[in-house]
Amino acid sequence: MEQKSPYLRNQMGHILIVDDEADIRELLKYNLEKEGHTTDVAENGAVALDRIKNRKPDLMLLDVMMPIMDGIQTCETVKEDQSNKDILICFLTARAEDYSQIAGLEAGGDDYIAKPIKPKVLVSRINALLRRKSISTRSPKELKPAEDLIIDKESHLVHLQGIPLQLPRKEFDLLALLASKPNTVFKREYILTNVWGTDVIVGDRTIDVHIRKIREKIGDSYIQTIKGVGYKYCPKF
Repeated sequence: MEQKSPYLRNQMGHILIVDDEADIRELLKYNLEKEGHTTDVAENGAVALDRIKNRKPDLMLLDVMMPIMDGIQTCETVKEDQSNKDILICFLTARAEDYSQIAGLEAGGDDYIAKPIKPKVLVSRINALLRRKSISTRSPKELKPAEDLIIDKESHLVHLQGIPLQLPRKEFDLLALLASKPNTVFKREYILTNVWGTDVIVGDRTIDVHIRKIREKIGDSYIQTIKGVGYKYCPKF
């Protein structure tokens, strides 16, 4: 009998597969359930939103190009609801263009996987996302790197000068990492490993997109770019 990893025995997830192609849904469902995860399926974003009402998944596998409601619209709708803050979203895209990947990340996605999908890559990426989610729930519940910024991991909110802000998960995780050690320069490689994980293949541009979105929400002065190296959080005192 095939042995499952210790991680999967202890940290199985419920995954909602959203794709308008039935054969893709079946392929994903088969490989994820074989690894011990439970799954549900939806043929478009509108159906997926109904599925979430009945049972919130740990993670959504979300196709970008779908009729009725595409993946970007679906992600934005899911993220608008604070009760969905713990749902991870991994986009599926057949497009090789940067646009699909960046648009998905900016909409609040946590990762993306390109079609055609290799089952081993799929399982590895899903496991990595769920593992990082599990680790983040065991970390300190609140960071207060400065008087004007509080990062509350329990409510998944950033309080800037007393005003609560809700950031997409990867933006939140990236800001929390930088703010965990104010005035410390975090190299790009370290950021990629600790925010996205070693099983996820993303480029430097992914970090830049997230930094830009964070700055749009909290201002330009909190995060400093160290050219050719990485980024650091600079608290205001």
